[in-house]
Amino acid sequence: MMTTPGPFTLRSQRLGCLPVVSFFLTRMGLAEHLRTYLPAADARLRLAPATVIEVLVRNIVAGHRPVYALGEWAAGYEPAVLGLGSGETELLNDDRVGRTLDRLFDSDRASLITTTVLGVMRGFGIETTQLHNDSTTVTVTGNYPDADGRDRGGQPTPAIRQGHNKDFRPDLKQLLFILTISADGAVPIAYRVADGNTVDDVTHVPTWDELCALVGRPDFLYVADSKLCSKQAMGHIHSHGGRFVTIVPHGRREDTWFRDWAQTHAPAWTEARRAPGARHSDPDRIWRTFQAPAPSMDGYRVIWVHSSSKAARDAQARAARIEAGLAAIEAVQARLASPKTRIKTQVAAEQTASTALQAAGATRWVGFTITETTEIAHRQENRGRPGAQTRYRRTEKTVFTITATIHADKVAYDAVTDGCFPLITNDTAMTAADVLAAYHYQPNLERRNHLLKGPQEVAPVYLETAHRIEALLLCHFLAMLTEALIEREIRTSMSNQGLAGIPLYPELRNCPAPTAPRILEIFNDIQRHQLIDHDGQIVQTFEPELTDLQQQVLDLLHIPTNVYNSTEAQ
Repeated sequence: MMTTPGPFTLRSQRLGCLPVVSFFLTRMGLAEHLRTYLPAADARLRLAPATVIEVLVRNIVAGHRPVYALGEWAAGYEPAVLGLGSGETELLNDDRVGRTLDRLFDSDRASLITTTVLGVMRGFGIETTQLHNDSTTVTVTGNYPDADGRDRGGQPTPAIRQGHNKDFRPDLKQLLFILTISADGAVPIAYRVADGNTVDDVTHVPTWDELCALVGRPDFLYVADSKLCSKQAMGHIHSHGGRFVTIVPHGRREDTWFRDWAQTHAPAWTEARRAPGARHSDPDRIWRTFQAPAPSMDGYRVIWVHSSSKAARDAQARAARIEAGLAAIEAVQARLASPKTRIKTQVAAEQTASTALQAAGATRWVGFTITETTEIAHRQENRGRPGAQTRYRRTEKTVFTITATIHADKVAYDAVTDGCFPLITNDTAMTAADVLAAYHYQPNLERRNHLLKGPQEVAPVYLETAHRIEALLLCHFLAMLTEALIEREIRTSMSNQGLAGIPLYPELRNCPAPTAPRILEIFNDIQRHQLIDHDGQIVQTFEPELTDLQQQVLDLLHIPTNVYNSTEAQ
């Protein structure tokens, strides 16, 4: 608020991107669903729980602030764009938000998610013929001694434990966040929270069963990473009429057999996809496919893929590791040659060299040979000038010399299948190119996980109880769903209008694939100003003036301009 000369006051309130966010929340029907499953049953509540959760979701989408700072963040906005009435912003404190998260956990969250997602699928026409699944870890800060999976009101709470941390923080505890998206705009349609030490292998069967119940049929294509490639998971999906595509992990029988077979046979590769190089001077990236002559040990199709860019990366990575291995052996030799070396035995020298090669990742291609020699020296027994009567003592010293060797046979063996990786599927109707295309969509799911940990800043979590963390993760899922729908809407409109991009980047550079954070960022500075007299009456309202780019984005999102021109439109 800024005071002007005379009896008038200019009041400025931020609108930012919240009118855009609110428009999509309305299309999702989130407010109605929250009021249904999170009713304000207690007359003493000064702020409805559904309203608090809506504000929390808006906060995560627009720029995540910690729960304890929610009220401070909301104070700068016009209450209407937050779904609040006059004077309700002051009621947003961390205690009220925490107790609302308690209520959200205790509610029928499964029905809330199902109702919301089914409404989105109908309202936005989301296709569910192909679904992608992956998991990531959510790191928490604190001890959480009571987060051991105990029940709360008949519902199990997640156990916060140490496990395989995908943020490379094995010193911190975590939860496992399991996400499923559609191949139609990478829209999140389901999520689960599992104990922090849960391995990915056991998550696919219950996840697939839940997806069947959600979409109402089992014949969708389920795509996941190599943890799906287990006899139990693939067999469960296949026996219940489902379809899957996954990658065979390195070292599995199907993988080893083909790499041996390819040493003496020439696969009949068929080009499946071609794309321009990453730079103008780079050659085209080409993917070729070949169906393995033998099925998997469980009788499924194995499709081998050769990627030209991956082949180049594999060769470069191997050469770099070989160079690192040679340098490691040279460093060991320097230690052995030092007069102060502490490596006194051949066993110690071998262990030192093996450890160095393992650290360099070159054990497969680089070996070593240790030669033991004895150096003989004579030193006079007493000090002084040597003479005819001087006595000398003969000493022997064992010296180790290490020489690096390159396993040329293994280098040649691996080079034959550079750029190759195997996909496995039980679908007998899909072409090999279709199987590859399905798996190539998987990185879009990884970008959703990046959204969770990047712009949404889910980790580290500071809440005190496991059940509140799980309720907060539901809010993150709803925020992710909102952002995905924004991205899908604008990219679909651009495709329909034949737009190769819009100038969202600095210096009005073209953006061919707009993301929700970048889209919403261009609205951050929008404000509404009101001229107030000494009686507190509004004399004049100054509505925001949108730029051509902001207007273009609203048109592509099919949002009417009056969301910024009228408080009632919120």
